[in-house]
Amino acid sequence: MSASVTVLLVEDDEVIRKTVGMVLERYGYRVSTAGDGLTGLELFREQRHDVLLLDVMLPGLDGIGLCRQVREWSLVPILMMSARGDALDVVSGLEAGADDYVVKPVDTSVLVARIRSLLRRASFATNPGEAPDPADGGAGDLVFGDLTVDPQGLVVRRAGAPVALAPTELRLLLEFAANPGIVLGRQTLLRDVWDYGWDGDSRVVDLCVQRLRKKIGADRIETVRGFGYKLRR
Repeated sequence: MSASVTVLLVEDDEVIRKTVGMVLERYGYRVSTAGDGLTGLELFREQRHDVLLLDVMLPGLDGIGLCRQVREWSLVPILMMSARGDALDVVSGLEAGADDYVVKPVDTSVLVARIRSLLRRASFATNPGEAPDPADGGAGDLVFGDLTVDPQGLVVRRAGAPVALAPTELRLLLEFAANPGIVLGRQTLLRDVWDYGWDGDSRVVDLCVQRLRKKIGADRIETVRGFGYKLRR
């Protein structure tokens, strides 16, 4: 899969940019690079990219601002890089629409694993299984109040209107929809949605739940303090 995947790497540190670029190319990815946010935005608009790897601290337009602008018209997977893992950087990046983040310096195997996980989610969201026959009338739809989820066609509607979800948001909603009324812990969601084979930062889950609530209804996903989240039936 990596041979046909293009990564846009936006990083102002030339050494890091070249090093990460070479690592990704060694794994078979095609890599485009930019040293500042505005150049990165221009490259993204001009060329098709399958995943974005954005540093938080960038000259001109920072990574968080770049992430927000990309999210205005694209659901491409976005991985943020933070030099310190600062809580504010992480939260701001995830609130802006990023799917995940890594802390620099990052182990190359971890970086590649995170990229592969993002691409699996994106592939799942754009290549659903066999679509249901239209004659079935949506018999396989899951309905939760005004929210309708088609787990085969991967279509989500709220009050009849389509809801645009990023791949990670869609995977998260499908996980909840498959377990209505059941409390799902953060570590369970990190494993099943983010494909983490190790303990990850639960802020990734919390911020994605917040974004999902804005799109499907604030009361649809309930917080169970000390345990996790559940989808209201």
